[in-house]
Amino acid sequence: MKKSHPVRRAVLAGAATVSGIVLLLSMKPASDPGSAQAAGGQLPPAAAGQAPQGGVNGAVTGDAQQTQYGPVQVRLTMSGGKITQAEAVQAPKGGRSDQITANSVPRLNQAVVAAQSADIDAVSGATYTSAGYKKSLQSALDKAKASAGASQGSGNAQTLTGDVAQTQYGPVQVRVTVAGGKITKAEAVQAPKGGRSDQITSSSVPRLNQAAVATGNAQIDAVSGATYTSAGYKQSLQSALDQAGG
Repeated sequence: MKKSHPVRRAVLAGAATVSGIVLLLSMKPASDPGSAQAAGGQLPPAAAGQAPQGGVNGAVTGDAQQTQYGPVQVRLTMSGGKITQAEAVQAPKGGRSDQITANSVPRLNQAVVAAQSADIDAVSGATYTSAGYKKSLQSALDKAKASAGASQGSGNAQTLTGDVAQTQYGPVQVRVTVAGGKITKAEAVQAPKGGRSDQITSSSVPRLNQAAVATGNAQIDAVSGATYTSAGYKQSLQSALDQAGG
């Protein structure tokens, strides 16, 4: 049969078409970010320490972290579950620490807002400050996450930690849970300790906690015999309430 014969041309064309279809069907589709999810697969989980989503708003203060050169404590300001500002309300000070703090803390603050998590690099020359900063930052994120979960479960509950109030006998720091505009729980996460302070703290703090819940504000009476602890408690309590808008 000649090459130019019409029947031969038709056979060859048909074979080419079938081969092309088979080739197309055997090719894998291009990767698609949503393909795993569409197929019922799992997308990678969010990184640990990431800023919680879910509408967390306001300020949240991490626990104070003791370092070789002094305490470090971080406060975050959040809007819609995102970190809009980070600041160190406590940092090492005195002597060379002043220079190290002035150099490292602003860089750490910027890194947090950029990363939206505690996964930030330490600042060279400020190893201890960076480590304390990251630990306090993580505790602030943990509190924000817990607050977001509480808000979803109970409407608008918030857990807020006030600033550390320094007293003659040691620091005082108060944490409150606020729901429906009312204080539902108050506790001192830091209070004077050691020697006679242990007895004064154990006697006064529970009464101050009860008073805060009963009055719903920082206008509470000082406990007799615990003037300094009471004053520090009220100061830290007020700063916590300020975070919740009063």
